[in-house]
Amino acid sequence: MKDHADLLRTTWRQSAAGIGFAAFLGLFINILHLMVPMFAIQVYDRVMGSRSLETLALLVILVLCGLVYLAVLEFIRARVFMIVGERVARRLSAPTLEAAVAETLRSRSPVAANGMRDLQELRQFLSGGPVSLPIDAAFAPVFLMALILLHPAYAVVASGGAVLMIVMGLATEFLARRPAARANDAALKSHAEVGAAIRNAEVIEAMGMRAAIVRRWSVGQNRALALVGIGNQAAKALAAASRSTRMALQVAMLATGATLVVDHAVSSGSMMAASFITARLLHPFDALIDGWKQWANALCALRRLRTLLADGSAGRNREPVMATSGTLTVDNVTFMPPGSERPVLRSLRFALEEGEVLGIVGPSGAGKSTLARLLVGIWRPTTGGIYLDGHDVYTWERGSFGTQVGYLPQNTVLLDGTVRENIARFAEADPAEVIDAAKRADVHDLIGRLPQGYETKVGESGFALSGGQRQRIALARALFGAPRLLVLDEPNAHVDGTGEQALMQAIRGAKKSGTTVVVVAHRMAVMAVADKILVLRDGAVDQWGSRDTVMRTLVARAAPAQGGDAKVTRLPVVRAQVRP
Repeated sequence: MKDHADLLRTTWRQSAAGIGFAAFLGLFINILHLMVPMFAIQVYDRVMGSRSLETLALLVILVLCGLVYLAVLEFIRARVFMIVGERVARRLSAPTLEAAVAETLRSRSPVAANGMRDLQELRQFLSGGPVSLPIDAAFAPVFLMALILLHPAYAVVASGGAVLMIVMGLATEFLARRPAARANDAALKSHAEVGAAIRNAEVIEAMGMRAAIVRRWSVGQNRALALVGIGNQAAKALAAASRSTRMALQVAMLATGATLVVDHAVSSGSMMAASFITARLLHPFDALIDGWKQWANALCALRRLRTLLADGSAGRNREPVMATSGTLTVDNVTFMPPGSERPVLRSLRFALEEGEVLGIVGPSGAGKSTLARLLVGIWRPTTGGIYLDGHDVYTWERGSFGTQVGYLPQNTVLLDGTVRENIARFAEADPAEVIDAAKRADVHDLIGRLPQGYETKVGESGFALSGGQRQRIALARALFGAPRLLVLDEPNAHVDGTGEQALMQAIRGAKKSGTTVVVVAHRMAVMAVADKILVLRDGAVDQWGSRDTVMRTLVARAAPAQGGDAKVTRLPVVRAQVRP
């Protein structure tokens, strides 16, 4: 399968056929718009002279039939654009969502989440925006030819008007579109900040941060409104000027026609026809000036989508791969976050065999959670690589990788849905497999006490669970499907003693089934189930080896650093951890 950027190009190439058909229909639509000018000529030059009502009735019937045909063609063209817009949305919706998730993780920017909004805006533009105006403008020579046939003077006046409208359109592009693009970007950033504030409303309200957050948001909002004002002011001024210019051109065309009629160079009917034709010729240019904002927003959305799809799919394979073992290798990994000048992790090297349990400890800021994210392929190492069963965890196709890996993040989140759906990772799954994962996490009885059991709605809009309940259900989600690699980041942070014992039992069960387990923890009790321990300090390996060896070293280091009563109360707890 091609990557997302290629998919965007392919989608546009496939949409070109529909746009080409719409342009083909545009030829007949614009020719049919000549019916009313021709009707005016016949009425003024033939009916008024002959006073024949039969001729008038026949002309009216012909024009009405032509107008019905025109309406049908315009409906078909509008329907073609709707189909093109819907097809673009259908083909790009899933890749855009995937790329938005990947880019949000890579750059930690909430703006990437607006990719779906950009796609929706592009669809609306293709379906109902002024997308057909350039096609109509391309048929301006047809109307110029009709004016030349009436009299070259008409064509000269109309050509001058078209050139003037094009100049005003270019002025709109340079004076209004660029501020509008900056305003759009600023507005998206402001919306992202609002969304983040709403998601953290509890903290904001409890700590009295509401006024400060509102002030901070107001600064960005005022900047966006100022940019919008700059763009709108120029655009409105040019739009008003274009309307006055169009009416002035109609006056000039009528004056030209009257002069030619007085000189007996043309008939009076041609004067009215020339006025109608000129109005139709200038319509797309005038409409483009009025619709500059829709074009600007659509072009900005397309640019952001192209960047998102190119960056969000970078480095990922598209072919699924299955692991045969849980062998994990970390080979000289260094990680430097985007925009940082100091690496968070430096030259990490270690390996785990299938079924081994690794405990990762260290002070806050040592890089433990960063390493956990690297192990499950969320971020890409700056140098080096991480391999599961010989395959790079970052480049691994994400669908098949997810079936091989279980991950419990430090900040436990359950998505909107039922408990069953969350444990099954929102895939179609046998209920027995869901229950088995819950039992291995020792959360089956807890789920049974919820209002609707496994069908209880959870998430932001669902049943309110405690932190410990969320963490234990998330552990069941990580254990679902018997993964080859299980990464647990602070899995005992919110659980009580019973939950901690259930966690340790779940780790023992995963180890027995051949799953390689990596546990990040501050509370040392969970280290009792570890085979090896990695101690991180300032992003580098401080200690590495078997559990007993590393724990003895930690105890020996802690003894001189603790004085008096601290030694008496601390050492027995630490020594209790080293028992097998």
